[in-house]
Amino acid sequence: MDTQRITFLEVPIDIVPPEALPDVVARLLMPPKGPARGLPLKGKGKNIVLLSLADLLRARRDGEYRSFVRGAALVIPISKSIVSGVRFLTGKKPSRYMPFNFVVSLLSLLERKEHSIYLLGGRRQTLRKTEKNIHATFPRLKIVGRHEGYMRKNEEAVVIEAIRKASPSLLLAAKGIRKEELWIARNSVRLNSELRLWCSDLFDVFAEKKRRPSDAVFDKGLEGLLFCFRNPLRFFRIFPYLWYNVLLLTYKIFRR
Repeated sequence: MDTQRITFLEVPIDIVPPEALPDVVARLLMPPKGPARGLPLKGKGKNIVLLSLADLLRARRDGEYRSFVRGAALVIPISKSIVSGVRFLTGKKPSRYMPFNFVVSLLSLLERKEHSIYLLGGRRQTLRKTEKNIHATFPRLKIVGRHEGYMRKNEEAVVIEAIRKASPSLLLAAKGIRKEELWIARNSVRLNSELRLWCSDLFDVFAEKKRRPSDAVFDKGLEGLLFCFRNPLRFFRIFPYLWYNVLLLTYKIFRR
């Protein structure tokens, strides 16, 4: 099955079957050629977005975030609601990935070519344990730097310079970063990394502070219910979900 980018509710979605992921990542890591002398372009990193239903709705109402998603090199759906919505409107079925499993696959692909990563985000102990566990699991993957999150505004320039000098193949960021993915977007020109990916609770899972949903729960699309029991405020997400279904019906009736 070929990879394909489609537009769904005015937001891009990439259809990337698991068997095609290695080739997609390999292409992303190939440096683009400059207009002269064939030199790689600096400051042109490629963003990877793990798109939830909340993210999709945010992209529709937030212009800056929408630009970030539209400019991403890869937009991977992680919500079963998105997959079923795409099938309802287009008949296509994008592959859905659990965020943790997707990152593990990505790190495995990077390790094969002995690429490098920079870790950004989380609390100090969480970050240290994340680095230790990643190094133990992917020993040939070079960790060229790390910095904890929740930094002060005046510390950001130093961190950005450290990332620029380290020039990692992947900047892997988690919660604790001001403005989350938009921090990457706003500092894109100053960063010197090939790939950039932000995933909220990723380091907590790597550090074994939080448990990820089982594959069976995720495959059934029940991970949201599990998160609701952990945080009852998430039950209020039923209202955006209802609005999403209204959008689907509207587009189905009035648009091709």
